Amino acid sequence: MEDYKRIIANNIIELRKAVPLTQAELAEKLNYSDKAVSKWERGESIPDVIVLKQIADLFGVTVDYLLEEVHSLKSTAQSTPRQLVKNRMLIASLSCMLVFLIATVVYVPIMLATEIKGLWMIFVYCVPVCAILLIIFNTMWGRKKLNFLFITLLVWSTLVCVYLAIGDFGYWPIFLIGIPGQIIIVLWSGIKAKIFKK
Repeated sequence: MEDYKRIIANNIIELRKAVPLTQAELAEKLNYSDKAVSKWERGESIPDVIVLKQIADLFGVTVDYLLEEVHSLKSTAQSTPRQLVKNRMLIASLSCMLVFLIATVVYVPIMLATEIKGLWMIFVYCVPVCAILLIIFNTMWGRKKLNFLFITLLVWSTLVCVYLAIGDFGYWPIFLIGIPGQIIIVLWSGIKAKIFKK
């Protein structure tokens, strides 16, 4: 039993650091306390089977992977934690690039066929859309603490879009809306609502 505690502890540490996550961030994702995660990593206790499955799913490995000291070719053939993080970052990046590709596909024929002024704004509108995508992907896969950066990008890029859409540069006070908005975002990012099972 002690061997399994040590093996599971080492595997959790390795997977957590590879992503990387802190003990508190891993605990939040599993809805446990960081003290519980610390006990697992010190080999003082073992997560129950359901939590082992959650950990395996979170890091893109099998439960067998968590129980093996030497990882077989079969268990390592799946995504390693670093590959998983890299793949997730690529998916988020590709999604944002897809937004700009769609904008380009719309922009080029319209630009060639008409004399519409301000058509370039379509690319400016892509920025808030990408911010929304980044918020979604980061909420699913990333560190939730980074969401406030993406929400900041969303707020300010939306204000820029509105300002440019109005077309009258006398409306610069619209950016004053961003100041209390930014303060709210910073304060909101400091709130930590945790529900501990243990």
